Parts: sequence; C-alpha cells; structure tokens
Amino acid sequence: MIGKLQGIVDYIGDGYVILLTHGVGYKVYTAEYLTHKSTVELWIETVVREDSIRLFGFTTLAAQNLFNMLTGVSGVGPKVAMAILGTISADMLMSAIATGDAKTIATAPGVGKKVAEKIIVELKNKVGGVSATLFVPDSGTAGAGSALPDLLMALESLGYRRLDILEMAQKLVNQNPTADVSTLVPMALKEISKGK
Repeated sequence: MIGKLQGIVDYIGDGYVILLTHGVGYKVYTAEYLTHKSTVELWIETVVREDSIRLFGFTTLAAQNLFNMLTGVSGVGPKVAMAILGTISADMLMSAIATGDAKTIATAPGVGKKVAEKIIVELKNKVGGVSATLFVPDSGTAGAGSALPDLLMALESLGYRRLDILEMAQKLVNQNPTADVSTLVPMALKEISKGK
C-alpha cells in the first residue's frame, strides 16, 4: 500500500491532481488547494473497489484520519467525504460534530440534513480523542461549543450564509470564551464589515 507520496503537481483536474513522482504520474483525488508545478507531500489513502483502485491525498494526517472516520459512517462514501473536507476545514468539521451542528456539515455538496445528523451521531464520541491527539485547537476551543451555535443562528437571521461566517465566528468565540451572544454579534458584524 502507498502511504505517502512526494512529488510535483504536474496536472490539476476536477477534484484530482497528477502527482509526478520519480517519473511516474499518480492520479490522486484531493480536496486540498494545490498549485501547478508545486512540490507537495501527500498522505495517501488507497480505496479499493470491485471496479477501481483510487488514491486520496491529504496534506495532514489529521485530514486523512477525518476522511477515514467519515467513510466509516454508513452511507458516506469517499466522494461525499471529499466534498465535506473540500467545503469545511478540519477544525470546523470537528467543532460541528462535537457541538451537533448539522447545518454546517450540510453545507457540503451532496450532504443533506439526514446524512449530516448521521455523521454527528456516529462520530460525536470519536472526535474527542482524535482532537486531543491530532488537532491543536485554539486555547478557547473547549468553551467554544456554548456560544457558537447561538452566534451562528443570530448572524444567519441577519441574512449571512453560514459557510461565509463560520470561520470568523469560531475565531471570535475562541478569542472571547466568556462572552455571550449579545456581546459577540456586534463584534462579528464589525469583522464582516472589515472584510468587505
């Protein structure tokens, strides 16, 4: 089995790259943002099916581990797992699973509310141990679960899309772990206006 590949991104296709390694071009499916002709190292997960063998590449072991956890959920195949990882960052996904935030997971293409809820139910107990060993969260992440869902709901009610505000909202909650929603909303609006 191939565990890791290092090479030059020779071609970028739709959801995959051709990684040139010692004269051999490997077709690696990836959700990572890679640039043409750059030298990269990818952790490889090989998925063998009756009719195909596919390589999936990740820049971190944590992302590979998340991929394996996602594909372990019944009804979530490699394609859906890659869509999730391509839409939501690993730390946001971990947070969404830990806090039961199905809406965030459902923002990935091909993921409905039922699948998102299934992911949460099947992985909620597993993410605690994984985050402790493979993810290095911000210092305030432990308390982030309480205010984050309320802040997201408040901003969504003002017309902002969850995917556009999630990272900023998570950062605000992490930086201000004791702040309540009434304090966080004006701070979030200020951040949003800065970004325009």
